[in-house]
Amino acid sequence: MEFLHRHIEALVFCAPSPLGTNEIVKCLTEMFEAEVPIDHVQSAIEELIEKYNSEEFSFALENLGGGYQFLTKPAYQTSISILLKQQSQKRLSTAQLETLSIIAYKQPVTKGDIEQIRGVNSDYSVQKLLEKELVEVKGKSDGIGRPLLFGTSGKFMEYFGINSINDLPQPKDFSQPENQIGEERE
Repeated sequence: MEFLHRHIEALVFCAPSPLGTNEIVKCLTEMFEAEVPIDHVQSAIEELIEKYNSEEFSFALENLGGGYQFLTKPAYQTSISILLKQQSQKRLSTAQLETLSIIAYKQPVTKGDIEQIRGVNSDYSVQKLLEKELVEVKGKSDGIGRPLLFGTSGKFMEYFGINSINDLPQPKDFSQPENQIGEERE
């Protein structure tokens, strides 16, 4: 069975985005020219997760964005943050983060709705988010002019390390005192 583990490792390692169990099964079935049972693949993935959780590896096999991906462990955050800082051109601007948060929490949402909430034109931010594949067009609204509806993509889940929109912090998670300015008067 060890050969199955190695093939799964290679597939996950080479995949540009999280690789789902069904995709792994399809690849292996085609390669071996025989049906590979999904329970064997899932069992091998569980064993790999356990293997990479040991201290000797700086990365782990994680389940996110609907699939599996190798990610560095939190203990190596400092070295990774230096690398990411050096690649800052991939960072999101404040305007893009504002726009992305509106899309994430209000999706599906039109550009007009985004602009109404932000109070400024959001064409550039939406365009950049589309280019970075963090948002995608989800359809058209039934409203006047049938504007495009935007929502988050699978790459958004991967970028923020979550499995679903429900994993995003909820407004109730933010404590009120931190968001207030000044002192309360009686």
